[in-house]
This record gives sequence, structure tokens and C-alpha cells, in this order.
Amino acid sequence: MAHAPQFLKLVNEAKKKVKETNVGDVKRRIEAGEKFLLVDVREDNEWAKGHLPGAVHLGKGIIERDIEQRVPDTNAKVILYCGGGFRSALVADNLQKMGYTNVESMDGGWKGWLDAGLPTAKD
Repeated sequence: MAHAPQFLKLVNEAKKKVKETNVGDVKRRIEAGEKFLLVDVREDNEWAKGHLPGAVHLGKGIIERDIEQRVPDTNAKVILYCGGGFRSALVADNLQKMGYTNVESMDGGWKGWLDAGLPTAKD
């Protein structure tokens, strides 16, 4: 997908300010039993087609509105993912602005997870 230049500019600015992880690291951390909240920030229709096992869905359109109720602890470890790692970087930047201190964006996102042949879930 070819992204618009101004969108990419926003994403690149956000990526400078947020901690990023990747598919392999998230898989390793899950297998090691690390405790964190895995959040899918994609659209409802994307979530319905499949998602990472154990993830919760808080779409980019509503996460800033709903995160404080869902995750009241601003020190909670949260890993965000989207389709490829762009929208999740934008969300991570916003959550940091809201006071969340332990937020990461998974570069590669859903596409990277699928490309790695890792397990998926459907509700």
C-alpha cells in the first residue's frame, strides 16, 4: 500500500518518540511468559478477520477515549500493533502524551506476524 506523504511524515515523527519492538521480539516475550497487554489498534473489520492470540481490540479511532477505563495504570506494559506498524506508532505517541510510560509499537504489525507464519486467532 502506498501511503500519503503527509501521513508518512506524521508516522516518522511519532517513530522518533516511541519505543518500537518487532514481531520476533513479541513472539519471544509471549513464549517467555512476560506480562503485558497486547492491543490491536486496527479497524473493527480488520480485527474480525483475525488477530494475534491474547490480544484485545481498541481501535485507533477510540483508544484514546477508552484507554483510561480499560488500562487505568499508566505504568502498565502495553504493546500495540496494527497492520504494519504505522498506526500503532501514532497511537503509542498519543498514549505517551496521555501519561502512559511503558508503551511499545510492534513494527511489522499483523502483516509481519502473518509473514512469519505465527498463530492467529478469531473471535
